[in-house]
Amino acid sequence: MENNTSLQQQLLEAGVHFGHLRKKWNPKMLPYIYAEKKGLHIIDLNKTVECLQEASAALKSIAKSGKKIMYVGTKKQAKEIITECAKRVNMPFVTERWLGGMLTNFNTVRKSVKKMQSIEKMLGDGSFDSITKKERLQLSRDREKMDKVLGGISQLGRVPAALLIFDIGHEHIALAEAKRLGIQTFGIVDTNCDPNKVDFPVPANDDATKSLAIIANYITAAIAEGLAERQAEKSDDTEESEEVQDKGSRFALEDEDKGGDRRGGGGPKGGQPKRRVAGPGGGGRRPATRK
Repeated sequence: MENNTSLQQQLLEAGVHFGHLRKKWNPKMLPYIYAEKKGLHIIDLNKTVECLQEASAALKSIAKSGKKIMYVGTKKQAKEIITECAKRVNMPFVTERWLGGMLTNFNTVRKSVKKMQSIEKMLGDGSFDSITKKERLQLSRDREKMDKVLGGISQLGRVPAALLIFDIGHEHIALAEAKRLGIQTFGIVDTNCDPNKVDFPVPANDDATKSLAIIANYITAAIAEGLAERQAEKSDDTEESEEVQDKGSRFALEDEDKGGDRRGGGGPKGGQPKRRVAGPGGGGRRPATRK
């Protein structure tokens, strides 16, 4: 309970409870609104804490399963925060511009990423030394332009398992694409948004940098926890498999030793059987019969 109180206090200090003007509100946000003050709606921080913890737990389990979570936020206030948080947990992010079809037309986007990476590689290893300075400059500019838009998803091999959106109204194209593909959505929703559009809404002020920072850092800490647990499980599994292999090789050696004893038993030298001596003289020849 103390943790909840301290978290609530932090959210209050960060101004997470400030909503939009009353005239801009979305009636579907009514369950998350605490009161109205000077024409502004005040968000109920108890609900914010509940939703934030629920969303964090779900994202933690996704990260633990080894799937990718894409951070999306192209607002000026969110760019730096999102880039820093996503890089901390090695997750894909979009902070410049959402390209139409980034998820629904993922294969084409991957081709653009590969093109960007090949230009980068060739510029690095000197493959373009033979071309003119003007052409090299043009390629460098193209790479920079592509890196700005696609840099955050360059390591993404397939469509992510979840989208973490920092303003669902502003990122409506990303939200629509995720819904179409059945991707789980997590979003910060202000009083002018429809919370039913996302699977896990977190009612909060989506305009203040402090508000975005505290929520982004809280969620990222949960994702990092999930990744750490996954790593710990992996190392435990490796240790177990090594133990099993050690036991197996030990049993195999024991079996070989036993087998050697069975084969080698009976004779004085390596199990060679004694020859029977024929006849009373022991010479091995039959005695001559009298006529």
